[in-house]
Parts: sequence; C-alpha cells; structure tokens
Amino acid sequence: MTTNSFDAWNYRQDSGYAAGSLDLVGYSVEAADGSIGKIDEASAEVSSSYLVVDTGPWIFGKKVMLPAGVVTRVDAQEEKVYVTRTKDEIKDAPEYDDERRDDMTYRDKLGSYYGGTGYTV
Repeated sequence: MTTNSFDAWNYRQDSGYAAGSLDLVGYSVEAADGSIGKIDEASAEVSSSYLVVDTGPWIFGKKVMLPAGVVTRVDAQEEKVYVTRTKDEIKDAPEYDDERRDDMTYRDKLGSYYGGTGYTV
C-alpha cells in the first residue's frame, strides 16, 4: 500500500482514462454512495483537468466542478465515471462558478476542499 499526494487536476493513472481519449460529456457520475448526475462539461488539459456535473433534481439543479483527481474509474462501456467522494461531500463543495473556473484562487479552494491529504492505492 502506497500513499501518494493528491493531484487534484490530473486523472489518476489507474482510472482507466487517458486524457482526451474519450468525450466524457453525458456520462453518469457515481459518488461513493450513489449516482449524483451527468457530466455537462469535461476538460482533459494536463494539470487542469476537471468535470462539471449537473446534479439535476438531486440538489436542485446545482452544477459542481470536480477536479479530475477524484476520478477513480472511467467505464466507457457503461458510460459512467466513478469518484471517491460521497454525495454529501459533493453537495457541500464550494459553489461552481463558470466565470472563475480557470482562476487559480478558485481552483486552489476546490483542490483543498476535495483533497490535499493524500490517497491510498
């Protein structure tokens, strides 16, 4: 068992996703405790990858931005993306701000919220 530092803005090597290999828009997103919505937008830029998820009626149509580092697995056959966070963790995340998604302060806030403590593989 190895502990790696959390790399918020890159897909994990063991996620089954090579940056840019698939268009993830429209895929369902599965939190650790159930479905949370569908991907509305996806970026596969190196050190800047993220997903924007439309949570639909689950949390009243709120959109959330998930750093690619929370993605544990991409299942192209089922068109699902699995993430390491729970529904409540995602619901309580900082509000998605389309105009600030490339702002480093905003990204640092998201990266700190979703990780920072490392993950175990």
